[in-house]
Amino acid sequence: MSRSPRIGLTSAQFPDAHLGRTFNGTSRAYTQGVAQAGGLPVLLPVLPDLAETYARDVDAVLFTGGVDLHPSLYAEHARRGLGEVDPERDAFEVALYRAARALGKPTFGICRGFQLINALEGGTLHQHLPDADGVWADHAQLSRPPVLAHAMTFTPGSQLARTHTDGQLVNSYHHQGVRDLAPTLTATAFAPDGLIEGVEGEGILAVQWHPELTFQTHPDTFGTFTAFLASMGVRA
Repeated sequence: MSRSPRIGLTSAQFPDAHLGRTFNGTSRAYTQGVAQAGGLPVLLPVLPDLAETYARDVDAVLFTGGVDLHPSLYAEHARRGLGEVDPERDAFEVALYRAARALGKPTFGICRGFQLINALEGGTLHQHLPDADGVWADHAQLSRPPVLAHAMTFTPGSQLARTHTDGQLVNSYHHQGVRDLAPTLTATAFAPDGLIEGVEGEGILAVQWHPELTFQTHPDTFGTFTAFLASMGVRA
């Protein structure tokens, strides 16, 4: 690809109580990570009617972190521990993901985006990890970035294994996680308690941790961004 690939980044919605406005945006760190890895970041406002247009106009989509997915996306009712949800953002990202996949555009997920991809590919989630059997690692760490939480292991030969090493530390800011892995995905990264935290598929790479919060202070965590852009033929 002779030019920097245009990477569409999904955005969160922030209500302004003072004037009744709603802002769309995301952490600057996502855009910095994409740019440093060789991509051109493009923010995508939550406008469901434009999802197909966005998918056509970008070369790939990064589904960013944010509030919980509504459990109806994986055929469940809300359970105790479910956090804040945003049905409009859900509807937009569902349409955007399906359009991007139909067009063969690569998709990258971080945290909420990781969970969204698993759900839309046919998997399910733990709605609240403290209630899940066998989950004991510190997934909802209280310490702020750039503090790291736990070590990871990676599947040999995977994209993530090419840019990360077993025992590498990552942060952990989530209370939900993969319960049933989608049939189209392969688990390629695992927390110490066995929770799946990285998946790959045809044109798909997604992680549960937040590399955008740590890559400037912990350069080894930048490998998540380079893995995604490398899958598109871009070298940082």
